[in-house]
Amino acid sequence: MRGQGHGHNELSGTVHGSAVQAGTVYGGIHYRIETGAEEQIPQIPWQLPPLVRITDRTVELDALERHRARTAHEGYPALAAVSGLGGVGKTAVALTWLHALSPHFPGGQLYADLGAQSPNGPAAPDEVVGRFLRTLGVSAKQMPSALADRAALYRSLTASRRLVVLLDDAATAAQVRPLLPGGQNVTAVTSRWRMPGLIVDGCYALHLEPLATEAAVELLEITLADGRVAAEPDEARALVKLCAGLPLAVRVAGARLAARPRREITTMVRALTEERGRLEALAIEGDHNVRAALDLSYQGLPPEAARLYRLMSLHPGSEFGTPVVRATLASDAADVLDLLHDANLLIDAGEERYRFHDLVRLHAASKAEEEELPQERVAALRRMVDHYLATATRAEEIVDPQHRTMPRSYGAEPVIMADLGDDAEGALDWLELELPNLMAVIHRARPAGFPAVAWQLADALWPLFLRRKFYDQWRAVHKEGLTAAEELGDTAAQCRMLTSGGVGELGLGSHERALEMFERAARTFHTSGNALGYARTLNYQGLAHQRLGQLDMAAELFTRAATELPTCGDRRAGGLARLNLADVALARGLLEQATTDADAAYTTLREAGDMYNAARAATLLGRAYLARDLLDPVEDLLSTALSTLRGMAADYETARTLESLAVLAERRGQQDLARDYYREALELHSSVSRSGSADAEAVRAQLARLEGHAVD
Repeated sequence: MRGQGHGHNELSGTVHGSAVQAGTVYGGIHYRIETGAEEQIPQIPWQLPPLVRITDRTVELDALERHRARTAHEGYPALAAVSGLGGVGKTAVALTWLHALSPHFPGGQLYADLGAQSPNGPAAPDEVVGRFLRTLGVSAKQMPSALADRAALYRSLTASRRLVVLLDDAATAAQVRPLLPGGQNVTAVTSRWRMPGLIVDGCYALHLEPLATEAAVELLEITLADGRVAAEPDEARALVKLCAGLPLAVRVAGARLAARPRREITTMVRALTEERGRLEALAIEGDHNVRAALDLSYQGLPPEAARLYRLMSLHPGSEFGTPVVRATLASDAADVLDLLHDANLLIDAGEERYRFHDLVRLHAASKAEEEELPQERVAALRRMVDHYLATATRAEEIVDPQHRTMPRSYGAEPVIMADLGDDAEGALDWLELELPNLMAVIHRARPAGFPAVAWQLADALWPLFLRRKFYDQWRAVHKEGLTAAEELGDTAAQCRMLTSGGVGELGLGSHERALEMFERAARTFHTSGNALGYARTLNYQGLAHQRLGQLDMAAELFTRAATELPTCGDRRAGGLARLNLADVALARGLLEQATTDADAAYTTLREAGDMYNAARAATLLGRAYLARDLLDPVEDLLSTALSTLRGMAADYETARTLESLAVLAERRGQQDLARDYYREALELHSSVSRSGSADAEAVRAQLARLEGHAVD
């Protein structure tokens, strides 16, 4: 067999594994250690997909190894980009190289599919590096938000390791750069495009061509392993020529033959020849054979599996879990998913999640268009959309019941949700896990004929954005939601998108833009005669002026809101206005006024059942007492607020409360306790650094002051 040895290289060795050249893009493989009710990811990851046997790649592997040896001698990391058209075996070559290196790199293996061919676009680097950090032991609460911060932490954690990394199916050099580890590690990148931009970074570029005929015949023989290639050599050559030397096509054709040991190769040749007209619809970079091979696999599926295959191609996102599959079929689909996985038509992404290889997804979509009536495709997509909308709405209700006031529109069929339980942190975790899919649904909704879903789903994401500060996504979904609301002529929805979206702009530091959005909402409410809506915008406008440093204007707007909102029937919002007034008064040094307003806000919000904002008011009231050096009432207020906020997974506000408790402890001479509070606050601020690293830096400075040295 060719392609197994590495010639003279010290890391060469025998490769064992299935007869597979390419055709399956693997998901991350995580080994977990059971520890009671929780699972912990080991600190040393081993994520590379299994090794596969390849043919006729000795020259390429030797070139990769020479590059690695040279960079190691010079003290640089090894970076190689393997490019070529779809199905040519890029991943298989990279895996062969990296697996051979693994014994000499005990720090582990990292793997990511960068999704260049995904229908929803390539994977975002911040999401990928976030997964790497979680694999390396970084908790959700410790996770930086900004890409630059995540990349810096990733480089720091990998600098002293000996790692191999595979970045599969990359789209651009810019997508890859933040994912390169620190230290003298080895990284392989695969892509369908050459990446000259990476060469500037010291990358070795390797372009793969299709297999020569004899190498492709050898791959077919390895796949079958039953003597038919030797018995029908001419037919075998004809078959691999029809496959254009692409290992993916050869492998799939061989797998079909292997499943039918009595079938002659010539039968497969005739089938592929007859299907050639259909291959054009799946042609990618000159590939005219993958469609035929996939058609043959598809034709062997039982009806229920074939239907699921077709329908899941309509899924808006690139990865999906079993709950949305159940919603799509309106039945338990575990056995069918297993069948599709076993048929290599679905990739197991771990944690009961699946995805299509990009070529397979295109094939499944073409089958859906051919075999499903248009109304059936629309109905299936609607079931998926309703699943996400209903589950996100349930998460919204769990985390922030006060926000759940806008209507939701569902299709005619019963809605099947994921089971979230009643835990706020679990609900937030689900929203974060599914955020790429939820965003894909929002962007797909208008073109699919469900415009209301775009703004309603954006509205349901409010608790996630408020608690975990995904500001870029916050902006994107509210922009799309606003467009949908405008097309519908729904002024209430428009104003919700403007006000909620404007709060996100405040978080991004776009204070002027936020003010414009709030003022537009105010005009819309005024024009429509909605006095309550207009009064609510006073609060939002005040927040924008406060962020702009215009405290007098902010105080004026908050005062008007505190007066008008209760008269319009919204005492809770009036309480929020008093809370904002207290914040401004404290900033201006008006301590008695701050105490009065914070106390009134605390009472009103608690009576309204808004425990989250009541806890915020309690914290602010505690700060006002501290500023007046009135310590006796502070501890009870802050302890109550802390308990409430922790139970709501409100990390940012919890950190602010801990800061105030640290100040109280210092005033009482309890230096050790103050340090403990500051340390916990710093950890929480770091976990939500999307909200602003200035908060973390301020706490770090206080901790350093107490400890008498810089704090890492």
